[in-house]
Amino acid sequence: MQRTGASSGVYYADNAPPPPEPPVRGRLWRVLGVVSVVLSVALVAGCLTAYGFWRRLDGQIDREDVDGRLGQNRPPKLNSSLNILLIGSDSRAGENARYGAEAGQRSDTTILLHISPGGESAIGISFPRDSMVQMPACKRKNGTTVPAQFGMINAAFSNGGPACTWHTIEWLTKIHIDHYVEVDFAGFKRVVDALGGVEICVPKRIDDPKAELHLRAGRQTVRGDQALGYVRTRYVLGDGSDLGRIKRQQAFMASVVKKATDKGMLTDPARTYAFLSAATKSIKADDRLTLSVMQKLAASLRGMSAGKVRFVTVPVQPYPQDKYRVQFDRALAEPLFKAVREDDKLPEPAPAPVPAQNKVKPVPPEQVRVGVYNASTMEGLAGRTAEQLGERGFQVVKVGTSKKKYDRTAILYGAGAERQAARLAVAVPGHPPRPWRSAKPGHVYLVIGADGARLRRVKPTMPKLAGEIRADRDICAQT
Repeated sequence: MQRTGASSGVYYADNAPPPPEPPVRGRLWRVLGVVSVVLSVALVAGCLTAYGFWRRLDGQIDREDVDGRLGQNRPPKLNSSLNILLIGSDSRAGENARYGAEAGQRSDTTILLHISPGGESAIGISFPRDSMVQMPACKRKNGTTVPAQFGMINAAFSNGGPACTWHTIEWLTKIHIDHYVEVDFAGFKRVVDALGGVEICVPKRIDDPKAELHLRAGRQTVRGDQALGYVRTRYVLGDGSDLGRIKRQQAFMASVVKKATDKGMLTDPARTYAFLSAATKSIKADDRLTLSVMQKLAASLRGMSAGKVRFVTVPVQPYPQDKYRVQFDRALAEPLFKAVREDDKLPEPAPAPVPAQNKVKPVPPEQVRVGVYNASTMEGLAGRTAEQLGERGFQVVKVGTSKKKYDRTAILYGAGAERQAARLAVAVPGHPPRPWRSAKPGHVYLVIGADGARLRRVKPTMPKLAGEIRADRDICAQT
């Protein structure tokens, strides 16, 4: 008797054999500067190798402990990519009082910065603040709980601060977030000024007293209040919508990344340190974003160029009950979220699936009956791998957990299943198949050890989205 699993193509056979025991071989923001702050710090920090400089910069960051306020059922960490939640706060406290008195604070900008393993590429995903979403219950700093509610996504920040926004984005996307960084108006201006200004391009002359914005038409460099006014204004540029402003903000961020990765910046230690010092004085972060984490991030991104950085907006559609609001277009958004969740390194060059003298022609995935067993300490690994194999057409007949734990993953097969094992070895490279005497005839077994089971990529990781902006583009290309 068989019963269907959670995903298409995955089955569980009641009469499937027990977990195999492989042969033992050895020891088995309206404020946008936040993206610029985090990404640019990582990109240029490779210039600062002196430990004393790092310590001084590290001591300038205001940190907050958010552990215990992120919910009990967080998405699992699936790979070595890095996800940083970037929040632009409209707080009017302290230096920000000059921008008007408003009660509380909101997240006018929410961006998820995803950095692929090894610093291969980066993508900034903007969440429109007018998005109507279901938000989970959140804990405040004082221990009280804000009940689950439906409303605009930026309400999460006012309900429970950055921890609530973090919890909400994880809950909506099922993407594991590693850290958060927050910046306010004054911090944004400091970062832009430390860069020596940022280049923008406007289609017409702008005079907006409310935003303190006065710009001539065309290409120009803005600093301080002019830069802040440019990313804040909503009505004198674009159509007045939040989506229109996001596109302008993304173009600004792309220009910042381009400036921060400029060779002149990278080869001038004084300019680099001045920029990093301004950045670290301007941000607030979680207490797990430690000195060692920042150094590791800097090392992994040292070779990244502006052309490998792009910015997109979560696909949305009109919200039927309010023409001034939007909602996620789940059919388009989910492939983006899934790509971020599963982004991993391309597998290292793997040995041939089978020895050359015994090489056989693999059969199609639909002809492979495979049992997937978790022989590692990572919870849920077999289920996730089985789901991915099912999506590629394999017949997953069993998902289970091995009583013994192993260091290395193994592909084992029973009598008559050599070609089926060869096909699985194509999908999960680096693990040459081996026959197993106790295997059920015609069956293949994937026993996942501590080294994991990375599936070969069959398509580009990140889907292309309309309107995306690359950091190496001409700033005047789409004005």
